[in-house]
Amino acid sequence: MNLVEAIQIEKTYLSGEAQVSAIKHADFSIETASFVSFVGPSGSGKSTLLNMIGCLDHPSSGSLTVAGKDVNSLDRYSAAKFRGEHIGFIFQDFNLIPVLTIAENIEYPLIMVQNWPQQKRQQRVNELMDAVGISDQASKYPDQLSGGQKQRVAIARALVTHAKLILADEPTANLDHDTAYRIIDLMKKMRNDYGTTFIFSTHDPKIMDAAEIIYTLEDGQIKQTKGGTKHG
Repeated sequence: MNLVEAIQIEKTYLSGEAQVSAIKHADFSIETASFVSFVGPSGSGKSTLLNMIGCLDHPSSGSLTVAGKDVNSLDRYSAAKFRGEHIGFIFQDFNLIPVLTIAENIEYPLIMVQNWPQQKRQQRVNELMDAVGISDQASKYPDQLSGGQKQRVAIARALVTHAKLILADEPTANLDHDTAYRIIDLMKKMRNDYGTTFIFSTHDPKIMDAAEIIYTLEDGQIKQTKGGTKHG
C-alpha cells in the first residue's frame, strides 16, 4: 500500500519577477514501512519536497496524496491537525525544548496536538523511552545529554503520536560517525517494530547506504533511484 503518491507534482515560486521551478513533474510512490532517502545538492528541491510531503506546503500543480489525504485539499488548520495525527519530524539540530525534561519533551506532542489523558500519556512516553533506550534519562534536561541521546529523544518524540510517517532532515549531520550508525540502526528498528515509514533528506552516505530506496534530485527533477521503481 502506498503511503505517499505523487503524480506530476510541480512547485514554483516567484523570485522578484522571475518564476523559479523548485520541483518539476515529479512522479513517485512510497509504500508503508519504507526507508527512503531524497538526496541531491543544495537547491535541488529536497527540502521543498519534504515540506510538501509534510503538509507544510502545497504543490503548485499535480497530485500529492499522503496517508490517503490530498495535500492540496488541506487548509492551514486542517494541515496542522493532519500532521499532528499522521506525521512526525526529526531535525538535524534536534529541536528539543530546553526547559522541559526528556520525558516532557517526548510527551509534548500528546498534550499540544492530541490532548491525551495523563495516564495514557505517561504510559506511551515510558514505552517510547524504553524502546529508544533512554529511560534512565527521563528527568534530565536536553543540555545534559549527548548528541546521540538527544537524537534518541527526537525519535521518540516523533513516534509518540503513533505517526505513520517520519520525515527526517539530515538527522545524522551533527553526530559523530559511530553515533550516526547507532541512530540509523535505531530508526530501522523503529520502522520494523512499528511499521513506520521513514523519509530522509540527506547528504550522509551512511543513510544512503541504509536506505532501501533513493530518489536523487537535481534541478527539481528526480533523476534515478536505488531500489523500487520510479514512475513516469
